[in-house]
Amino acid sequence: MSEKEKSLNFGKVAVLMGGASAEREVSLMSGNGVLQALRSRGVDAHAFDPAERGIGELKTEGFARCFIALHGRFGEDGTVQGALELMGIPYTGSGVMASSMAIDKVMTKRVLLSEGLPTPKYVLLRKGAYSSADVDAVPDALGLPLIVKPAREGSSIGLTKVMNRADMAQAVEQASMLDADILCEQFVDGDEVTCPVLGSGSTAQALPVIRIVAPEGNYDYQNKYFTDTTQYLVPCGLPEGEEAAIQQLVLQVFRTLNCRGWARADVMIDKVTRKPFLLEINTSPGMTGHSLVPMSARAAGISYEDLCIEVLRTAALDHQKSAPEQNKEKTGAAI
Repeated sequence: MSEKEKSLNFGKVAVLMGGASAEREVSLMSGNGVLQALRSRGVDAHAFDPAERGIGELKTEGFARCFIALHGRFGEDGTVQGALELMGIPYTGSGVMASSMAIDKVMTKRVLLSEGLPTPKYVLLRKGAYSSADVDAVPDALGLPLIVKPAREGSSIGLTKVMNRADMAQAVEQASMLDADILCEQFVDGDEVTCPVLGSGSTAQALPVIRIVAPEGNYDYQNKYFTDTTQYLVPCGLPEGEEAAIQQLVLQVFRTLNCRGWARADVMIDKVTRKPFLLEINTSPGMTGHSLVPMSARAAGISYEDLCIEVLRTAALDHQKSAPEQNKEKTGAAI
């Protein structure tokens, strides 16, 4: 058996997709793409939807590791990661604590601010604990326009760009239907960029930055996944030195939250000061035909199939070394 063939001997692999979150539809697209890519490279990969099957079946059916292609709650928030830790099945992406922190945009901001990392100003409204006066006061604190969104949703679900005070109440109400915590955030006018990271710890590397130009600046759920009118610029075309600075900033966030395996951070660059502001970090990024990590990887010379293999190779448990390192110690084989 060649070294390359050994490296693909991952055992029986579950591609977790679907799930019960508001991002189920996107997750199914991501998961099916990953599934086909892994199978094309000879991996014994199988679809597994936790919304339709008990998670314990992963253990009873002998899965050796999981590629998590779930997005949002019950998949990207530490819950599935915790179950896999208990079953001892290595999985892709960040561990329990990093996943649970990163999905919570308010908690992420608190950590970033404590480390002196730039993120837009915010006001937190908790469902049942705020008054109409509290809602009316948000524009005074953050200015207009501003962003209102659920604290623990992705794909811009429930997000509203509020242009005037009269729209505040409706925006907050819409977000509150999806989450008890409503994040009101300062709007940063400027370039919208995103930057993926592959690897872990000191070996983590930032991939090329992508600059996003959406119709009328509206990078919403529809424009993210179901239209071809959004422009994705890679090379990003930013002024000299800015791309490297953003890559370094994203790596800082990745390591500060103790993420591992892979992730993608979203950043806004103020058009006047050119200062970057971190919005959030996604620990289970999309892998659809419109997704950004495969696009950035391709610009770095990494095919979609190779990207899936590299991510799968990093599958690990919080309390153990990565699965390939464990196997290497047991067998002496180069994995």
